[in-house]
Amino acid sequence: METTLHGPSLPNSGNSRQPWVYAAWLDSIFILSPPFLALACIALFPQVFINGNSSVNVAWWVILVLFIDVAHVYATIYRTYFDRATLAARPRVFLLVPLCAWLVGVGLYICGPLVFWRVLAYLAVYHFIRQQYGFLRIYSRKEKQSKPAQLLDNLTIYATTIYPLLYWHVKGPFVFNWFVEGDFFYWPLQLVLPVANVMYIALLVAYVIKEVVSSIKEKAFNIPKQLLVLGTGMSWYFGIVYFKGDLTFTLLNIISHGIPYMALIWVHGRKQYYQPSSSKGFLKHIFSNYGIVLFLGIIAVLAFVEEGLWDGFVWREHTQFFSVFQSLPVLEDNLWMAVVVPLLAIPQITHYVLDGFIWRMKKDHYNWKSATIG
Repeated sequence: METTLHGPSLPNSGNSRQPWVYAAWLDSIFILSPPFLALACIALFPQVFINGNSSVNVAWWVILVLFIDVAHVYATIYRTYFDRATLAARPRVFLLVPLCAWLVGVGLYICGPLVFWRVLAYLAVYHFIRQQYGFLRIYSRKEKQSKPAQLLDNLTIYATTIYPLLYWHVKGPFVFNWFVEGDFFYWPLQLVLPVANVMYIALLVAYVIKEVVSSIKEKAFNIPKQLLVLGTGMSWYFGIVYFKGDLTFTLLNIISHGIPYMALIWVHGRKQYYQPSSSKGFLKHIFSNYGIVLFLGIIAVLAFVEEGLWDGFVWREHTQFFSVFQSLPVLEDNLWMAVVVPLLAIPQITHYVLDGFIWRMKKDHYNWKSATIG
């Protein structure tokens, strides 16, 4: 996700000096507040999230994993395969990425199921980290900073995610995993953490001092940027280092990532397709005032079908919820697993890969580099 926008202002964006992506209300509710709301839920209901009941039951799995995590993957289709202009700009890319994802996945699975899941887990981690960096660059786009100041910003947002991951790799395994048990490497090098602790704290202190000095000098305080950095740091630290619970990690990890991503896709679609001058079409209805129902409904159905196929062919963990898929044969043959598992993972892998550059295509009409909306 890159930091470039171009074209007319979004509706309701206003003339505030704050670098909102769309408007203060939307950014605050759907992009910046999710980690804080998740932490508030944990604090208000510790008996649900902490005190011995922190497993992800079916209800929580449906809400968090199915309708947020998996659904947000499919939100990418509004920005890619449903977007004629984007699809026409790079047709080979959008054809070859899922094909290559499947072929590479088959090769990895043949090397071993854990090899496949491990590579997928680290690809997902990279994707999650880069999303926070992308939002940081968006919210910093109006700032006139020196290169050292920009570097400190980048190091800080990376540290808020990488430090908890380093802690996980040193102190793990925990009761939770990214995808499957053992998908992370673990290095019990205890001497690494004291050094990492000092570096992490020093970096955060340096960032705070830099921002205070900058705010006094410029007589301006970048609210969304600071909320993004704070929310990222708190969600990753509390989700991994502090609570170490399955439900708390899942809640903080998915809420903080999936909802902001869907909001960004919605903002892009509103700007592109819900304008008086834009042509009529499917996406204009999707991004109309009442199209949010279609927007969420379509990706929810796609998520349900994908997870139903996973449950029918592979997991058999939520058989009652996916009863319609239970007539499918459970795959036990390694060769069939090597073919079908990467096939089912294509939407996820495609989402990770395409999201790395769809926001920065040179011919894209929604180019974040030159934008000054908000």
